[in-house]
Amino acid sequence: MLAGCTALVLAVTGPAQAAAPHRAAPDRQVLAANDGWGSATTGTTGGSTADSAHVYTVTTWDEFKAALADGGSAPKIVRVVGTIDADGPSCDSFAVPGYDFAAYLAAYSPEVWGHSTNLDAEPDDSPEGLRRASQAQQDAYIKAYVPANTTIIGVGRNAGFKGASLQIKAVDNVIVRNLAFESPLDCFPQWDPTDTADGNWNSEYDSAVIYGATHVWMDHDTFTDGDHPDSTLPYYFGRIYEQHDGELDIVKGADYVTASWNVFEDHDKTILIGNSDSASTAAVDRGHLKVTFHHNLFSDLVERAPRVRFGQVDSYNNHFVAGDGYGYSYGIGMESQLVAEHNAFTLPAGVGTGSVLKKWKEAPLTADDNYVNGELTDLIAVHNAEVPGEILQSGAGWTPALRTRVDPAPAVPHIVDCGAGAGRLR
Repeated sequence: MLAGCTALVLAVTGPAQAAAPHRAAPDRQVLAANDGWGSATTGTTGGSTADSAHVYTVTTWDEFKAALADGGSAPKIVRVVGTIDADGPSCDSFAVPGYDFAAYLAAYSPEVWGHSTNLDAEPDDSPEGLRRASQAQQDAYIKAYVPANTTIIGVGRNAGFKGASLQIKAVDNVIVRNLAFESPLDCFPQWDPTDTADGNWNSEYDSAVIYGATHVWMDHDTFTDGDHPDSTLPYYFGRIYEQHDGELDIVKGADYVTASWNVFEDHDKTILIGNSDSASTAAVDRGHLKVTFHHNLFSDLVERAPRVRFGQVDSYNNHFVAGDGYGYSYGIGMESQLVAEHNAFTLPAGVGTGSVLKKWKEAPLTADDNYVNGELTDLIAVHNAEVPGEILQSGAGWTPALRTRVDPAPAVPHIVDCGAGAGRLR
């Protein structure tokens, strides 16, 4: 397979050039100049300048969290060996005294509670209050906070996290590479009777969240639901007991992010850029949320690849592969300025090309030189023809300048499928 991938890449890009100058070891590499929004202004260097005292090799969740906490914001490199399991404790171990799921179901069933009022005002000693307290215990355990000037990198082909939630929050200059993330399972989802006419279960915990942070490079990572896809989850009150949130969310004024050569697969609500249309959120997000996605594989997802509010998002040279339950890829939201170019889409029979785009708010976008099942396709024109109730306008109003390698769109499936994801960092 690797030989076939190499042959395909060479056939597209031509023979290798003369040997390049000495290249830094992967844990010392920085985001290249002009490589997406993450390279803007000061660029993204992570912990590349760390001294030997701030280079850590970790194999357990406790070691990982301790390494992040050591040394404050001094440049550091954290090398992850093997799969670190943050899901080790059972859900029962997080439950506070008195919490009982059967009592929760009995108290808030639609027949008893109805659908007109949510549970936010429930007191601390109620079933909902005990659920909140139990969720807080899990929250404290599975979240890991990444400081500024940090590189986190997997060693070899089989490094990553199971059930962890990486918090890149209000810091600058972070690199996360060569890691496989299996989505965390929320042990205590909340029932919201007012979410849709039928109510919904809502969960916490993204595999990684970039919250108010700047200069972040996510590269050669894999995000998946792993052993716990939504198909394995039960139903209560006629709704799926949803225990997953996002794979990668970028919110609260985050800026200058490049996501390259990642795999996002087997998930529902995948990537959210900007988490609300509200006036208070707009005041924080407007003028920020500048994100580049390139050479990523989006496979067997339902939606949000990504869903965008406010941000100037450049998405090019990505491969989108639709599967069962496919909803849409790009969500066009409040004041978004999406440029989607030179991408490839593989859609099965029965999935209309018009579903690639989903309009949530009036926001023009640029969508040029995209191929669907090998054919050059005007995504906006096809969407407007197939979904006349959601007419989209063309023209995002800006032109991306921060791009390095741009491959021809017809070659993208071969190049991306062979090169993206954890374990393929060269």
